[in-house]
Amino acid sequence: MQAYQEILPEIKALGASMAAVSPQKPEYSLSMAQKHDLGFEVLSDAGNRVARQYGLVFSLIEPLRDVYIKKFGVDLQDYNGDASYELPMPGTFIIAPEGIIRLAFVDPDYTLRLEPAEIIKTLQEMAPKP
Repeated sequence: MQAYQEILPEIKALGASMAAVSPQKPEYSLSMAQKHDLGFEVLSDAGNRVARQYGLVFSLIEPLRDVYIKKFGVDLQDYNGDASYELPMPGTFIIAPEGIIRLAFVDPDYTLRLEPAEIIKTLQEMAPKP
């Protein structure tokens, strides 16, 4: 998210806006936004309802549940407000004003994200030509 924060001025200059969506309860989403000094909203998707509509939800397997608590200090039941142990796959979507998805990037490997330069390139291609 920090890499996306860094290109936020360019995103805004191209007439776009950005938001993140997380299954975390609102207080944790707000805390994350403040902790990382994000200049965009982090919205809560309680129960992964929106992520599920896009087919982006997976269940965390039993052995990894303890890893989240012991290694990362994250109790998903507390953070997400349910006992589902479901997480969304990270995705980046650029949606045109008319609601058409112009770019979609999803990878089950949470360490792989869309390169910020691709976001800027796509927004530049969508920008009205003078």
